[in-house]
Amino acid sequence: MPIRKFRPTSPGRRGATGFTFQELTKKAPEKSLTVSKSRTSGRSGGKISVRHRGGGAKRLIRIIDFKRDKLGVPGKVTAVEYDPGRSARIALIAYADGDKRYMLAPDGLKVGDTVLSANDAPVARGNSLPLANIPTGTMVHCVEMSPGRGGQLGRSAGNGIQLMAKENGYALLRLPSGEMRRVPEGCRATVGSVGNGEHQQMKLGKAGRARHRGRRPEVRGSAMNPVDHPHGGGEGKTSVGMAGPKTSWGKPALGYRTRSNKRTDKFVVRRRSQGRR
Repeated sequence: MPIRKFRPTSPGRRGATGFTFQELTKKAPEKSLTVSKSRTSGRSGGKISVRHRGGGAKRLIRIIDFKRDKLGVPGKVTAVEYDPGRSARIALIAYADGDKRYMLAPDGLKVGDTVLSANDAPVARGNSLPLANIPTGTMVHCVEMSPGRGGQLGRSAGNGIQLMAKENGYALLRLPSGEMRRVPEGCRATVGSVGNGEHQQMKLGKAGRARHRGRRPEVRGSAMNPVDHPHGGGEGKTSVGMAGPKTSWGKPALGYRTRSNKRTDKFVVRRRSQGRR
């Protein structure tokens, strides 16, 4: 999807870019597939649990079919729509039995295409089938981590997961982060990569566009007082000192591994590359 540059009519417009949205074919969402979104502003029980969140434009949550459990029923793509809650575009699927559902729009999917979810479905863009029936080397997305749970891996714009090998009932996947991970062969995946790969190239250009997304300002720790942040205090601009940069709660901010799910460590063959923890 092309990215457009705005005319520099103001300082905020000078560096900003945006989408042309020319691939969208429908503006209003399917009413039966939306729910209202309640705002928490990053608070739990009235206390801030996630900082720098609040405000933002109102939006509806689109109900996405991550399980793709309508087996054996072909569906036709009737629209490609915008979803304010995710970076990828979504496709409205009208099934032969009259049901309608949303799915993540793979790269290259167009209105009029037919998609199918079945164990013996063709290995074609947008079709969903178990990893056991997908040839090695195929790019997939929206991959389940356990059978029947629904797609959890590879859901953001431009992401694609490569099926590297299959052995002993497990499939070896190379994730976009570089991590090599095993999942059961019975897990379902959708063929192709997620569309809207240019999402990462867009520049907001001004703080106001971040506020529209519900992001509040973020203050540097070095600009705070010592009571508020480990980096705070000192005369003038001072270095971080200590044993390296810290978070607001004193935990290491760089190179500190936060993954502690020992139950699933055995499925990770190779961790993601250094610097992307």
